[in-house]
Amino acid sequence: MIWFLEGQASQRDILLGAREALPAHIRITASHRSDRPEITGLADIALQEPADSDERIPWVIHTAVARGVQVVVAGRLGALYEAHRADFNAAGLTLVTGGLSPHTFACVDDKATFTAMAHAAGLACIPATTVTSSEQLQAAYQACRASGEVCVKPVVGIYGQGFWRLREGLDPYRCFANPDAREVDFATYLRAYAAQPEREPLLVMPYLPGPECSVDMVCEAGRVVAYVGRRKSGAHQRFERDTAATGLAIAAAEHFHCDGIVNVQTRDDIDGQPRLLEINPRYSGGIGYTRMTGINLAGIFATRRLGLPEPAGHWIDAVRVKPITVAVLAQG
Repeated sequence: MIWFLEGQASQRDILLGAREALPAHIRITASHRSDRPEITGLADIALQEPADSDERIPWVIHTAVARGVQVVVAGRLGALYEAHRADFNAAGLTLVTGGLSPHTFACVDDKATFTAMAHAAGLACIPATTVTSSEQLQAAYQACRASGEVCVKPVVGIYGQGFWRLREGLDPYRCFANPDAREVDFATYLRAYAAQPEREPLLVMPYLPGPECSVDMVCEAGRVVAYVGRRKSGAHQRFERDTAATGLAIAAAEHFHCDGIVNVQTRDDIDGQPRLLEINPRYSGGIGYTRMTGINLAGIFATRRLGLPEPAGHWIDAVRVKPITVAVLAQG
């Protein structure tokens, strides 16, 4: 039996992929701390996790042992579970967190540390300066601006929260009128940043004009066994394999010893060359789209972890996917 703990909303897609690949007699457990039957209802066994983090670890271990679970897959809280790997091992459980030690999470969750280590490893990445004050921000901006447009983002964060493109000559009100554009003039941003004497660390870096490539992959002890790259193209997503971007993503995941279903993001520079953005040691929000290519990443992951034959992959070229919103009956 395999148990998928609370993850992103794409936990539903992970369950669909796993169920498609696993034999009918293999039971799947899914859980979430909130009442999310539209997600957990796809599993054979649906559970609700304790809200308190201190209670969650012993509850997961006890429940897994009692129900005969073999593999426990962390979702959003990989670092928390990784810190208790010894407890899972002692209980005879295989724990999958996205990494193999707390060191992996310390390296990839802090984007300043990640950038420095990636650069030292010879992985093409975006140079960045860490700032913690308005004076440092202004100095870093002026230095970076000399070579082109500038952007900023928090040292720690997900979903692109806190990312802003700093553009000269913009109407200062634009960031309020159209916040989804993530564009603001530097003077406005600096005034807001300087309103408090202390801020969380921020990265200042060149803004790359090229498209992003999000590479979803299955890793085992620092080795990539399956992957699909995808790029947004207007309202659609397109997919790729064996490109410079996917090659860079694979090299990064293997260098940082990823383990599980993870996501690596790159962005092309002005010359069309990919640069490493970040590693997310968990499955992405868009991983469900990749099944349309004929590669079932969740199914490959689940079968291999349970020692079962993995589903055959048949890559389909020129696939284009458009996400839509549908209503799901939430029972229970």
